[in-house]
Amino acid sequence: MTSTSLTSTPGSHLYAALRKDTVGGGLLVIAALAALVWANSGFAHSYFALRDVEFGFAPWHLELSVGTWAADGLLAIFFFLVGVELKTEFTHGDLRSFRTAIVPITAAIGGVIVPALIFTALLVSHPEMLRGWAIPTATDIAFAVAILAIVGSHLPKALRIFLLTLAAVDDLVAIGIIAVFYTERINFAPLLGAFAVIVVYGVIAGRFRAFFVERAWSTWVILLPLGLIAWALMHSSGVHATIAGVLLGFTIPAVTGRERTAPTDDHDGHDRPNLAEVLEHRLRPLSAGFAVPVFAFFAAGVAVGGLDGLATAFAQPLTFAIMAGLVLGKPLGILASTWLVGRFTSAGLDPSLKWWDLTGIGLLAGIGFTVSLLVAELSFAPGSPAHDHAKVAILSASLIAAALAATVLSIRNRRHRRLSGRYAGRASPSAHRR
Repeated sequence: MTSTSLTSTPGSHLYAALRKDTVGGGLLVIAALAALVWANSGFAHSYFALRDVEFGFAPWHLELSVGTWAADGLLAIFFFLVGVELKTEFTHGDLRSFRTAIVPITAAIGGVIVPALIFTALLVSHPEMLRGWAIPTATDIAFAVAILAIVGSHLPKALRIFLLTLAAVDDLVAIGIIAVFYTERINFAPLLGAFAVIVVYGVIAGRFRAFFVERAWSTWVILLPLGLIAWALMHSSGVHATIAGVLLGFTIPAVTGRERTAPTDDHDGHDRPNLAEVLEHRLRPLSAGFAVPVFAFFAAGVAVGGLDGLATAFAQPLTFAIMAGLVLGKPLGILASTWLVGRFTSAGLDPSLKWWDLTGIGLLAGIGFTVSLLVAELSFAPGSPAHDHAKVAILSASLIAAALAATVLSIRNRRHRRLSGRYAGRASPSAHRR
């Protein structure tokens, strides 16, 4: 028996819950807190021993530690979904129309450039730390959307669209940064092999998309093995393996509208979700409920050494530079670039949005977490003081940015709620007269 509706995709109440932004963000917080507690407990050695256990396939350069499998392997699922979402946005979403997307696109670019400049300016006298310049440039979309969903019940719909578009471009820039600046050595034979497999993957996904939509098992039996081969070849090439996830996601068909199935003797024709929608629906619980929390668990665990250790970390220029980039640089870059594009072009903010709304989004974008932790892993040697200080800075900055954003957006939410109630009250007399 096959199914063509998203609602009938194999799952349960648990699957439905894992597709909610608030649940995914909550699991991230729980995983990170558990890692911090364990890494700073009397059993800390067992945490680091578990993280450093190696297993895999040595001949394929895939004998990796548990922590590396989480960062390079599991996080590829997250980036696959990023690729699918970007493909959807570019084909029939908010990024399709340049005029509609130019403001959040420019805001995203400003939100990358300004934090990087602040980081570099603060560490110009510490050249050994400059390799981490990209750490404060990333936004954690899972956390950001979760907080917006919690505090923004009455915020304008345009604000969520602005955040999603900004985050999509931010992810695209982060992917480019990782591919260009954090790839030290490239082996071209496996890289070309990875590209070849990705092309085959895309052709099969496009040619037989109706088959993959109708039969859930086919995704795991056909597409998954091809994806694993592409990932392994990309890893062997020296390019960060999560890039394979993004490229595979880009190949998934995301046709505009819905395809219609032909009527048969058994049933009438009906609308079929496109393959991008179906894969996003099937994989979101796996990403939000397992892949990203497990990565966070093994990436966030840092032994801070108690209050003395925290004091030492906060006294480091690297810590201050990352925190300044995320908490100050992100909102400053987003607000300044949005003002500039409105000042010098015909584009502008949606009429329902005010600058205080955008300030809340700018602060929300300062939650780096997932991608920032990944860049920290790529920037500094694991276990080094700089590596640990960077993680303390990311976690602290993300917490501060989340608190500030929640405060601003809660105030704005109350304001919009009062306005909507006022408009509803004005409309009611005329409604009674009618």
